[in-house]
Amino acid sequence: MLQNDVGSRKLRVLLVDDHPMVLQGLHTMLLEAGDIDVVAVATDAATAIAAVRHTRFDVVVSDMALPDKTGLVLLKMIKAEQPGLAVLMLSMYAEEVFAVRALKLGAAGYLMKDVDAGTLVNAIRRAAGGGKYVSPGIAERLVNQLATNSKGAPHERLSEREFEVFRLISVGKSLTEIGIGLHVSVKTISGYRARIIEKTALRTNAEFTRYALENHLID
Repeated sequence: MLQNDVGSRKLRVLLVDDHPMVLQGLHTMLLEAGDIDVVAVATDAATAIAAVRHTRFDVVVSDMALPDKTGLVLLKMIKAEQPGLAVLMLSMYAEEVFAVRALKLGAAGYLMKDVDAGTLVNAIRRAAGGGKYVSPGIAERLVNQLATNSKGAPHERLSEREFEVFRLISVGKSLTEIGIGLHVSVKTISGYRARIIEKTALRTNAEFTRYALENHLID
């Protein structure tokens, strides 16, 4: 539900998370900052992108796991609509899993869900000013990748759609189910699976699942 703008000096924020308790907690944390106005909340990607199209925001703070799209897909959608809008990703997944991928897609930062209020508020302020929030761990990982010209772990070689398909296969979804969910043909999904095998050297669905669990890519 949208709220009235209570002051042009306040930063206008959209919160995106499918857990009401999380939204409430975040709202309370940001309200106490004094210079941040939570203008709207959304519980899925469809509602979030509709809000972005019709309302002005300075920063979007989005969960990585949404019921209809992944946070990374929503990030790409927002950047396609408004390239200059800052998006901070908030996640229960460890930084080494998604942080670099999110930053490469244009995220203004990546924070864990157990982040303290001060860090979240500072990240929002920095993002609104055109900067990025990068933890020491993420910064070191980025520097190491540049220094070694490394392609990273096998899953980091995958495109966003390949990575999405990989995770869905890893949790036991059939190619038909994945095709229906992503609105593409089974043949297209089979093509993604072939490219995943080529890039990761994983051969079977069981190997996909084992690798995903070992690298904390799925729960």
